[in-house]
Amino acid sequence: MSEAVAAVVPPDDQVLVEAARSGDRSSFSELVNRHARRIYRTARHMTKNDADAEDVLQDAFIKAYQKLDQFQGDAKFSTWLTRIAVNEALMRLRKKRNSKTVSLDEDLQTEDGAVSREVPDDRETPEDALSREETRALLEQSVDSLAEGYRTVFVLRDVEGFSTEETADMLDLSISAVKSRLLRARLQLRDRLQRRLGRRGVRDGS
Repeated sequence: MSEAVAAVVPPDDQVLVEAARSGDRSSFSELVNRHARRIYRTARHMTKNDADAEDVLQDAFIKAYQKLDQFQGDAKFSTWLTRIAVNEALMRLRKKRNSKTVSLDEDLQTEDGAVSREVPDDRETPEDALSREETRALLEQSVDSLAEGYRTVFVLRDVEGFSTEETADMLDLSISAVKSRLLRARLQLRDRLQRRLGRRGVRDGS
């Protein structure tokens, strides 16, 4: 009778952080691999620009590596890392605002390159695939058009799945402020989606 082979359990973030603090760069590389996708996605939603999101991603991990000794483990590493990325993104947005005025309601040409694209079902018709992609684009444009404060809360809570408490901690807001902004973001998003879907229906003659 053969013995069952125990499944290899990957080390948790805290173990990797401790190893990275001791100079094990491969452990920090594993942390990068685990969290880069989420950090990029958050940065992309906040900055609305692929190049800026890449810069935020790089700067966030550089700062995280430099400040590993400051990570106390009171919160999850992913929360601590996301807070660094959010601060980097907000700093970048402030610099851009100082150089030029940007309309928060301006439609943006979005790209899906950084987000995993779903493979269309073989049974899906080209018309269905086009409609799904157009709806996704409308959703991304609607999220992008939210004011910065609402957009950031919406992305952290509803897109990335952080708790209200974690979001409040990352943004230095009260829990009630997070709840208020999230409600306003959801309502604005619903209204903008309804208007844009309505305009598309008129153009399609439906």
